[in-house]
Amino acid sequence: MNVDITAQLSPKVNPHGLFVMGHIAKADHTLALIGADSGFWDHFKGDAEYSGGQPDPIDRWSKRIINQIASDLQGTAVFPSDGPPYAPFIAWATQSGRFWQSPTGMLVHDTAGLMVSIRGAIKVPLISKQQQEVSNPCESCVERPCATACPVSALSVDHFYDVPTCKTHLATEAGLDCMAGGCLVRQICPISQSFNRPKAQSAFHMKAFMPK
Repeated sequence: MNVDITAQLSPKVNPHGLFVMGHIAKADHTLALIGADSGFWDHFKGDAEYSGGQPDPIDRWSKRIINQIASDLQGTAVFPSDGPPYAPFIAWATQSGRFWQSPTGMLVHDTAGLMVSIRGAIKVPLISKQQQEVSNPCESCVERPCATACPVSALSVDHFYDVPTCKTHLATEAGLDCMAGGCLVRQICPISQSFNRPKAQSAFHMKAFMPK
């Protein structure tokens, strides 16, 4: 009998501010994508990695927590930072049926919007039910504010993410709004707003993206 992998994993991951963002059901295992929910920041701040002063604190926290959960389930964990070679997380996300490419090229999730933060994946020897079909939120978003939110058009429907232009903007006074609350494109997505990620968490990620 096939199991509901979200029901199986949620009691393990939810207490850490994590949730099952989607899964891929295979013939002999299930791969579940584990992401940070709106309560993640409070959990992370209370653990040693946050204040330890070591590099990549969120990655180290994620590996400690998710590896332990995977071990408890007799499974294995995979992380975006493992590599090279790197695991195909973007392909896994789209295969799960809960992520799509947004008008700006970034991944959008049906409940997290553009606030996508996949902390890892757990491969468990359980046969799961197929992912219930959900709708791409961009298809019902009439105004599509994300398409024009970037003040320097680093994220655009017309080209891939222009990282140098983005970083140049962030280094100026005009980029302070992005640095303090996260990328304006991510912030303006209506689904992102309902996901309610703390601005302090977004600022933490931006600081890691733009270290002094």
